Order: sequence, then structure tokens, then C-alpha cells
Amino acid sequence: MNGYLRTTLLLAAMTALFVAVGGVIGGRSGMMVAFGVACATNLFAWWNSDRMVLRMHNAQPVGPQEAPELYRMTARLAQNAGLPMPALYIIHEDQPNAFATGRSPEKAAVAVNTGLLNRMPPDEVAGVIAHELAHIRNRDTLIMTMTACLAGAIGMLAQFGFLFGGNRERGMNPIAAILVMLLAPIGAMIVQMAISRSREYEADRAGAEISGNPLGLANALRRLEQGRLTHVNQAAEANPATAHMFIINPLAGLRMDGLFSTHPKTENRVAALMELAGQMGPPRGRGQASFIPQTGLPPAGGTGAAPGPWGAAPPRRQRGPWG
Repeated sequence: MNGYLRTTLLLAAMTALFVAVGGVIGGRSGMMVAFGVACATNLFAWWNSDRMVLRMHNAQPVGPQEAPELYRMTARLAQNAGLPMPALYIIHEDQPNAFATGRSPEKAAVAVNTGLLNRMPPDEVAGVIAHELAHIRNRDTLIMTMTACLAGAIGMLAQFGFLFGGNRERGMNPIAAILVMLLAPIGAMIVQMAISRSREYEADRAGAEISGNPLGLANALRRLEQGRLTHVNQAAEANPATAHMFIINPLAGLRMDGLFSTHPKTENRVAALMELAGQMGPPRGRGQASFIPQTGLPPAGGTGAAPGPWGAAPPRRQRGPWG
């Protein structure tokens, strides 16, 4: 309950920040307009933020026909988590990553990058999916998606105020106006980080319990971190307000575990999972391979690609098992 209260207060602070920027731009009338816009943004985010985020990242829906292995894995893990089967999406992006969204477990979606599917063995894919299902079960997805929507709106409002020079009619100091408009997006970013960072450790722990294999998720995090450093996610760079939704920060250049990092440091998350693995004992079902059917895909043919969750990664130009 304390976590939800803290998140509610953080969202209220973000709404207040939105109103304050409106006041800088248009005085009292600007505050009223901004408050109305903030309320409308919250309402819109409640109903549509999940679809908007999926659209930002060009996510494509898939089902059991297009991605049979991934679908069966997700269905089994959702059953372990006591959740309904979420909608499943594929993002054609080389950077390995994934995120979950949706306002409730019944309306949830999990989106997985093709870079993740091409580079990870089954136990690691299962760990990532289980982590995202943990976010859904903890009802983090609505909060994180609404925060992304509000942060983007604050950034746009601040840019609008910077363009028009603040509240000139009321004689506001232009330097103060510029400072507010520069600091407002940073304030929104801090709220995003506070929400995301406080929930990633819990999602790691719950995801390890759902998959029964903390080491699978720990190894996945290591591989995801390496993939983030070697592959630029263009959609995430274009929409940085959504960065906190991913299992690993998709943005380039943020390698610190400090104030402006969207996620806890990966090595700290791995250490926590290794400790949990010692407490839980051997993985259930030998890394979950027992419930991942074989597809009979041919070897990759010397492409040098790392094995994927379906036995072998397909050649780069060939369609994968997701469609």
C-alpha cells in the first residue's frame, strides 16, 4: 500500500508541475488551462496510453499462428503468475529489449524486440517474459505508461513556453521563465526515475519466482545490457519518455546508477538475483526448457548469430518464428 501511495503522490507532483509550467506561460489563466489539459491527459492516458506507446515503437500484434513458441511460453508463464494471457507484440528492432503495458491485467500487453528473440536461449527469454508479467501482476504497467504520457506532455508544454518566451504580459523575468522551462522536463524525468527504479527490483524478484529460474533472468539482464551498448534503439531515442518502461534502459549514454538513470544498475540487479537463486535452489524444469516445444528450424547456416529461443537463429534476411 505504501508503494501505491508513493506512486500516487509522484503522479500528483507531475500534474502539479504541469500546472506550474502553464502558470509560467500564461499566468493564472495558463494555470487553469494547464490543469484542464493535465486532467484530460490523465483521462486519455488511462484509456489510450498503452495503444499510444505500442504505436510509438511500431509494435506488431502476433498470435499462436505467427509466433507459436513465444505464445506458448508466455501462456505457460502467465498461468504460473495467475494472470490471463496478455496480448503479445513483436517489435522489429535489433536492440534486445522488452516492455509491458496496459491499464489492468485483463488489458495488458507484452512487447518483445526481435533482437532479444534472435540472441537469447529459452531460459533467458522466459526470464524476461516473467519479469514483464510481474509488472502486470503488480499493476505497474498503468502507472508507468501514464507517467510516460504525462512526461511527454510536460516536455511539449515546456518547449511551447520556451518558444513564446513565457508570460511576458505579466512582466515575468525572462531568465526565470527560461529556467522553469528547462527544469520542468528534468523534474518530470526525476519523477519517472523514482517510479521505475523503485519497481524494477520487485519485478526481478517476482519474475524469478514466476519462471522458477533466477539465473535465467540474471543472464538475460547481462545479455540485454551488452545489447543496449552495441545497438541503438531509434524508436526509443525518438521517444525518451518511454525509456523507463523497458526491462533495460534502451537509451544510449546512460550508464550510471545515479539520479538520471531510468533503471537500477544492471550489476546490482544481477547480484540480487544471484542471491535469490541461492535461496531458491535449482531451477524448476531445468531452465523451463521442458515446456518449450522444438520447432525443427534448420541451423543458421554459418551466420554467426547467437542461438534463439526456437533452437537456432534464422539467417538475418529470413523471417523468424514470430512472422
